[in-house]
Formats: sequence, structure tokens, C-alpha cells
Amino acid sequence: MATVNVYLTFNGNTEEAFNFYKSVFGGEFSYIGRFKDMPVDENCPPLSEEEGNKIMHVSLPISKETVLMASDSTNFSGEVTFGTNMSVSINTATLEEAKHLFNGLSEKGKITMPLEKTFWGAHFGMFTDQFGIHWMVNYDEPQA
Repeated sequence: MATVNVYLTFNGNTEEAFNFYKSVFGGEFSYIGRFKDMPVDENCPPLSEEEGNKIMHVSLPISKETVLMASDSTNFSGEVTFGTNMSVSINTATLEEAKHLFNGLSEKGKITMPLEKTFWGAHFGMFTDQFGIHWMVNYDEPQA
């Protein structure tokens, strides 16, 4: 069964915002990674030291079912316009469910990242649906 969470994007102050959210909600980050931690490939342009230190992804569990997640924008992705800096993030139980939801919801929309295997051990994709809503679909591969 899919779980749905909110994904926020900031203009370089994700770490500050999430330290604040952590002080209010409590708990610990289940993941925090920076753009400099990404493997280099042809789809990722070289990053400055400042860009490399920005948050690529952070997760803060705020209940048993809900995780608040975010990242910083980069020069490559462009500056965030507040009000459109949120996505609905779906985590699925199976790859088939991820494909079904990704393909169905992205129909007549604009795919910004195809659903594909990632370096962090998941299948992940992003798109904006035909109604202008930003979505992320993720399926975590089972850990051996």
C-alpha cells in the first residue's frame, strides 16, 4: 500500500528549516545527504563547493506514518517560487505499484525525471500532472 507525504523545496536554507522543524516535532533525521554525495555522471553537471554543500535530500519522521522531506534547489534546477515548492511524494510497496501510479498520474502531464533505478537503491521518478500538481514516486528496493 502506498504512503503519501509532503516534499518541500527550498532556496538553499533546507538545513536551517529542517533543524527548526526538528526542534518543534522532535525526533531525528532518518536521512540527510548533500549534492556533493551524489556520484558524478553525464546527467549531473559539475557543482561548485557552495552547490555541493546544499541538501540533496532530508527526511524527518514526524509520526509513525508521516515523513516530512525536502531538498534545496540548485543553479541547475532553478530558484524556487514559493507556493509551487511542494510535491506529493508517494512511496509504494511494490515496483509494479510504482509503475502503475507513475504512468497513470503522469498521463497528459510533464515528466521531469523518468521512473528509473537510482544510486540510492530505489526506483524514483518525478512529474507534474495535467493539473499542475508536482508528484514524486518512489519504490525502495528490498535490502539484502
